[in-house]
Amino acid sequence: MKVLLISTCESSGGGAIAARRLMEALNKNGVEAKLMVRDKQSDDPRVVKVGGWLPKLLERLSILPHCGFRRSRLWQADIANFGISITRTKEFQEANVIHLHWVNQGMLSLDEMGKIMSSGKRIVWTLHDEWPYLGVCHYRGECKQEKCQKCHIMSGITPYYVYMRKRAMYERWHPAFVGCSRWITNEAQKALPSEWVTHVNNCIPSEKYHSIDKKEAREALGLPKDKRLVLFCSQKVTDERKGIKYLIEALQLLKEDDLSLIIVGKDSEKLPLPESIEAFRFGSVSEQKMPLLYNAADAFVTPSLQDNLPNTIAEAMSCGTPCIGFNIGGIPEMIDHTKNGYVARYQDAADLAEGIRFVLSHDLCAAARSKASVAYNETEVAELYTEIYEG
Repeated sequence: MKVLLISTCESSGGGAIAARRLMEALNKNGVEAKLMVRDKQSDDPRVVKVGGWLPKLLERLSILPHCGFRRSRLWQADIANFGISITRTKEFQEANVIHLHWVNQGMLSLDEMGKIMSSGKRIVWTLHDEWPYLGVCHYRGECKQEKCQKCHIMSGITPYYVYMRKRAMYERWHPAFVGCSRWITNEAQKALPSEWVTHVNNCIPSEKYHSIDKKEAREALGLPKDKRLVLFCSQKVTDERKGIKYLIEALQLLKEDDLSLIIVGKDSEKLPLPESIEAFRFGSVSEQKMPLLYNAADAFVTPSLQDNLPNTIAEAMSCGTPCIGFNIGGIPEMIDHTKNGYVARYQDAADLAEGIRFVLSHDLCAAARSKASVAYNETEVAELYTEIYEG
């Protein structure tokens, strides 16, 4: 069996990282797998680069007038009217299974998706967000619109058109859908009642993400050994969807608790914090450095307002670091409340603060590590996907 995984990027974004890790797990498990991307960041020969940035630019130019020229909305929608042709590549033609992951921002057009699905190959699509079964947005949020006919992100009929194009493809070729959280699996089953949808977690490479001595981790990073450290990280820490304003409010309530914050991600230096909270700002760091940061922290907090199955929670727990997050998306199925972390009431900064206090005052490290070793096991995830590939 030859499997070709398709992703816009190799290492940028949670869906891309999950796709690459799955490729690695499949190869370890005896399945010949390659990853096809537009943005390649490594020299791994199993990762194949195709196309360039022009389709992404053309798609953004198409979207902009329908967003009222609001830059904040420009990246909230994908209409897939431009993309890269992959069906004539050697890797595509040799593969028995085509496994789609996050393929937006000019990677695949709707036309190309139709060619892929009509190829006669086994088609699997992992849902890293809700775009595959919605119109143009990646998360429904509070929107209750049926068939995306009155989109709050884009004007005109494009959202409805994209929605109907996708449904027509699915009704004709019936790809297999996989939700990487039970939450998104349930949402997809409701949205696509005639399609086959199942659930498989993302996997975490245990040789990279495992517990090490906390003092050694802090020494390697130049962090104090006698502080209570809470870690927050995001690809872009000022992204409103990551809920940073609730973390800042929570920290205001914790100013007497003598804790410090580690901030990792783009724009970390721009994040305003209470003067009483000491902060260690790392900016964007390599994936290789993250295990040290997880191990250095006493707790990991993710106040995200929209999320599926955050890799960061799985990574932190794999390192034995308990987590705090809101009761949204797949987060409450990752964190067992008060057993290996704390699930705070949605958008409740006071309860988020209470969660940080709880985790810092209880020894939950072993429980977090135990949960992760079972839930995100590479071999088990690879075996489950192999069964899906075989149909």
